[in-house]
Amino acid sequence: QLQLVESGGGLVQPGGSLTLSCAGSGDTLDYYAVGWFRRAPGKEREEVACISSSDNTGHGTPNYADSAKGRFTISRDNAKNTVYLQMNSLKPEDTAVYYCAVPELGTVVAAICSVGAYDYWGQGTQVTVSS
Repeated sequence: QLQLVESGGGLVQPGGSLTLSCAGSGDTLDYYAVGWFRRAPGKEREEVACISSSDNTGHGTPNYADSAKGRFTISRDNAKNTVYLQMNSLKPEDTAVYYCAVPELGTVVAAICSVGAYDYWGQGTQVTVSS
């Protein structure tokens, strides 16, 4: 029974940085694609970044939404059973609750960022970018 817990959110000024963590428990994340999504107040969930399941070297292939390209980096550390989202050059429009999620095991292994492809979600962590 895989559970996901996000952490690392907080208040940061525009141009600042945060690193979010998605920690898995109860099962390994190695075989799962993992996605980061966000939801701002009054808006639908949107994709941010995703990463494929691990290859034989322990890495995965990332994919990014246009809003994240060049600023955010998704990575995985299988030894810690954790997926990270490094966020740099943060903007006020990045303010949202950020979630990590995985698909049903065996259904998706590629870096597919579609919200509909993901079945199991963490509780979210709030990111606020404001002066």
